Amino acid sequence: MMRANCLALILCSSLTACAASSDKSADSGNWWSFGGKEKVAAPAAVPKIDKKLTTAWLDEYEPQLREALKGSKMELERRQNVLVVTAPVDASFNADRPSMLLPAALGPFSRVAKILEKDRLTGVLILGHADSSGQVEANRKLSEDRAKAVASIFRLSGLNRDRLMLKGVGSDMPRAANDSSDGRKLNRRVELVLTPQETLVALLAQYNQPVVAKTSIEQIKPAKVD
Repeated sequence: MMRANCLALILCSSLTACAASSDKSADSGNWWSFGGKEKVAAPAAVPKIDKKLTTAWLDEYEPQLREALKGSKMELERRQNVLVVTAPVDASFNADRPSMLLPAALGPFSRVAKILEKDRLTGVLILGHADSSGQVEANRKLSEDRAKAVASIFRLSGLNRDRLMLKGVGSDMPRAANDSSDGRKLNRRVELVLTPQETLVALLAQYNQPVVAKTSIEQIKPAKVD
């Protein structure tokens, strides 16, 4: 039940934030929405999840992704209709330059991107997270920069922008309490939410209707390597 609630919170928070960004041009760069054109009318009805298609996709890609992450510090979980890759910040980003990926993280991320680029119908939602230390806005910006660093690997591996969404959520969605060093370590992470594109659109729509119009896309720079 906790995992289900967590997934609902991810999707609800994601689409709510996306809707807000469509109203504020300053925030529009935080998201890449599915599709390549602006001001696309929202569908009249919430799209339905194709359970058979989604289950088949999960069954096909789960073992491939587990193999791609083998030997790394990253985790893979199957949560309802999605696969979630969790990358701990402490093992993935430079401590001195906190939005710069470590070389050890490039291999696993690149292998995941390489697997997914072959399937043009796969959707990827990248969420950056922080602990509650420091200023709220600084944490949100840092989590967004980390999400962008990971997204740039997917772009370099050939994934089109219309298959990617990203957001820095700061400390709004903790995995653990922030009152201990271990809890804060768990909360500093980047999550990849992976599923067929139509399924992700349907999930987002279920938690916030109507589906928001597609927003503008921000060009990002390739990931820096230490």
